Amino acid sequence: MITTIQYNSRKLQIDLSKPLDISIPLQASENNVNAWYVGPPKIEPERDGDWIASVAEGASVNFNNIYFNPHAHGTHTECAGHITEKVHSINQNLKQFFFLAEVITVAPEGLNGDSVISKKQIQFALGNKKRDAVVIRTIPNTRKQKFSMQYAHTNWPYLLNDAVEYLVSKDIKHLLIDLPSIDREKDDGELAGHNTFWNTKGKLRLDATITEFIYVSNKIKDGEYFLNLQIAPFENDASPSKPVLFEIIE
Repeated sequence: MITTIQYNSRKLQIDLSKPLDISIPLQASENNVNAWYVGPPKIEPERDGDWIASVAEGASVNFNNIYFNPHAHGTHTECAGHITEKVHSINQNLKQFFFLAEVITVAPEGLNGDSVISKKQIQFALGNKKRDAVVIRTIPNTRKQKFSMQYAHTNWPYLLNDAVEYLVSKDIKHLLIDLPSIDREKDDGELAGHNTFWNTKGKLRLDATITEFIYVSNKIKDGEYFLNLQIAPFENDASPSKPVLFEIIE
């Protein structure tokens, strides 16, 4: 189903029948991807005395409670409220859901014992392209690892602050990455990348979002895509999300 969309000054043709889902599903399992030193998510039926809300247990419906942390347990989109004293809700601040995005692949570099993503790498991948969103795929990139990695105490790769500054200078409003955070796992609460991206020392970029824990299949080529950034309507700094890419037909 090929559709023509007017986006800013461009007419884009996309095939709505061929979505490219780059989210990681949440499952009640020890193998669910995880970070930030919390236990696995839980999905379990409501209980009322001896009654269990499960058809398999004799109930007429399945009626599950779900316990999870959006930052720790899968694909999520967050707003500036993640790091500000004043509570800002992703549901109140993300009001548009379609964006022009660039998918880039980056091999993190070694620096002082860390693995980092530098401005030079981002700059080389983006060039002079004008985009609303950047989707970063890091390598190595295996589905098994990215769907089940237990990231606690692994010192995952992160963006150097000059790389984030460059993205802000390019007016990138939506940053998506396949790691638990754009910042170093243990940085004494500095969160330099988050603070820079949302400009917490100036005019807060409330319309900007960071999406973490995505998975971009190796079958998806680097390049320009139309992004549908779907969130659940949580009044919270972050929400589980489902970013979907569509190829742009030339």
